[in-house]
Amino acid sequence: MKLGFACKYLDSDLKQPFPFRATTRKRFLSLPAEEQKKLIYDLSVVNLTNLYATLEKLAQLPDALRMMRIGSDLLPLYTVPEATPIYNDFLPELYPLFTRCGEIARQYNIRLSFHPGQYSVLASDTPLVVERAIEDVEYHALCATLMGFGKTFQDFKINIHMNGRKGFEGFQAAFGQLSDEAKRMLTVENDEISCSLDDVLQAAALCPIVLDIHHHWVKENEFITPEDPRVAQVIASWRGVRPVLHYSISQEGLIPEQGFPDQLVLGLPKTKLRAHSDYYFNNTLNDWALSFDKFDIMCEVKMKNLARDGLYNHAQRRGMIP
Repeated sequence: MKLGFACKYLDSDLKQPFPFRATTRKRFLSLPAEEQKKLIYDLSVVNLTNLYATLEKLAQLPDALRMMRIGSDLLPLYTVPEATPIYNDFLPELYPLFTRCGEIARQYNIRLSFHPGQYSVLASDTPLVVERAIEDVEYHALCATLMGFGKTFQDFKINIHMNGRKGFEGFQAAFGQLSDEAKRMLTVENDEISCSLDDVLQAAALCPIVLDIHHHWVKENEFITPEDPRVAQVIASWRGVRPVLHYSISQEGLIPEQGFPDQLVLGLPKTKLRAHSDYYFNNTLNDWALSFDKFDIMCEVKMKNLARDGLYNHAQRRGMIP
């Protein structure tokens, strides 16, 4: 089992030693052409350099901690129409930076992923939204392929939600428009509002299903178990690749510090329960998440790798991870 963290690596002082840098569309468009190019080129170099530094740090950790989600702003504003042709002009200059990131990840067995944002809705009933979502997925696929991934099924994960008024039918239609590389990397997860686990399992023949156990609890008030028949369907959708599970819990102060919370007792709206905690403070829930021993776990928690490390230490004390 690997335990991953999302996007930001924190040191013991809660600072980011290797931060990604970004800019706004408004600032970019306000600049002359040469300054536009310099801005996004310089930001890209910084981000790729800092990604490599983060991967170097992970390479020094136990194998169980070599897993991370890369921030989507690796190439800031790439999908902005005015920026894309500028990127295309200088992108070959960045190839060596991408290559070395992919090489160190493969050398040290670091599992990597992207998670496009909530506005990437492949199942939307608005054609322009679908078009933009496909562009966004292909941008993430481009970054992964430049690192040398996308060659085999699920050598890299690009995870999205299936929300959208067209549901599975819309998702299926948009999936068919993706590049072969994107199809090999795409996964879809259940969410806490619109698409249940049963909904997203419709896509199991197209792509792997990412089980988000917190989303499932928020939507259904059910603590799904590894023995649930749907979990076997999730595992089968990965076609022999080790599946990924997302784990988060509700914020501190909203649920008890031990035991399984019951939404009927808590009396809180789902909009409050869906927000992520800083740390994994409830060991009953930690044991529950770790009981999914056929999965790697992406830790979706505000204190990022620090909270992930706490879960790792708990798992070691329980004898769940060597």
